[in-house]
Amino acid sequence: MKIIFIRHGKTVGNLEKRYIGRTDESLSQIGINEISKHSFPDCDIVISSFMKRCIETATLIYPDKQVITINGLEECDFGDFEGKNYNELCNNPDYISWLESGGLLPFPNGENTQDFKKRCVEAFENAVRSYSDYDSICFVVHGGTIMSVMEKYAVPKGNYYDFQVKNGQGYITEFDGEKIKVLENI
Repeated sequence: MKIIFIRHGKTVGNLEKRYIGRTDESLSQIGINEISKHSFPDCDIVISSFMKRCIETATLIYPDKQVITINGLEECDFGDFEGKNYNELCNNPDYISWLESGGLLPFPNGENTQDFKKRCVEAFENAVRSYSDYDSICFVVHGGTIMSVMEKYAVPKGNYYDFQVKNGQGYITEFDGEKIKVLENI
C-alpha cells in the first residue's frame, strides 16, 4: 500500500518556533501560500488529525476529497511548554532537564513521550486496517506523528529525530504491514 505522509502547513506558532501541540491553531497566511504553491501526489483517501492546521492543509491539497479525521493522530501535549519557545523556556529548570534528557523525559503536566508515540502508532495502524481496501492513503498530520510512525516502521531503521520534516513536507512510502520504505521525499 502506498502511504503518503504530509506535515501540516505553517501556523503562527510554527513561525515563532513555539511548542504547538494541543493548541488548535489555523494555518498562517504564509502556510497557506506555501501549501498552495506546492505540488503533492494524488491518493485514494485522505486521513487527518482533527486539529485545524491539519484539516486546513488537507483541504488545500485535496479540495475534491473528503477528509477523514481520526483521533490519536494529534500532536503531543507539551504541557507547561505549550505555546512557548526556546527563549521563553531557556531558564526553566524543567525545560533544561528535558533538553538534557534528549527529549525523553515526560513534558511537565503534559504527555509522556513513549505514550505519545504509542498513541500515534496505534492510530496509524487502526487507520490502515480500516482503509485497507484502498491502494493509497495520505496522512496529513503533525511532525511528531510522522516521526513516531516512521521510527516504528521505517527501513532502514532510525530514531525518532531522524524523521523530522518541515511544514508542508513529508514522505511518499510503501507499507507492507511490517515495514515502511521511503520512495520519495515531498
